[in-house]
Amino acid sequence: MTRLGRFIAFFLITQLALLSGCASAPEQISMEEKFSDVRITTKVYEAILDEPSLRRFDINVRTMKGIVELSGYVSSRDDMDRAIAIARTIPGIKSVKNDMQLGSISEDY
Repeated sequence: MTRLGRFIAFFLITQLALLSGCASAPEQISMEEKFSDVRITTKVYEAILDEPSLRRFDINVRTMKGIVELSGYVSSRDDMDRAIAIARTIPGIKSVKNDMQLGSISEDY
């Protein structure tokens, strides 16, 4: 077996081992829930980008089972509150978790 063949075999065996462990997880997320989470995440990102005062911040959005988590850095508590309020306007959200932090924005972008 060539070096590439051994690598591919190792990779596939590793993936099977990792994925089989995932199948036994007690809480499975259905494809419908995953799609809903992706839709919510996209809508929250779009809504935040539509707010001119928040465009300059790198606010990360993650959704799991309808719970939205916002993280990243903003320059004031008002910016943080605005991002949370915008996220709450999106239909389908169960709650919003705030992991944003106050900090300075790097002008290197």
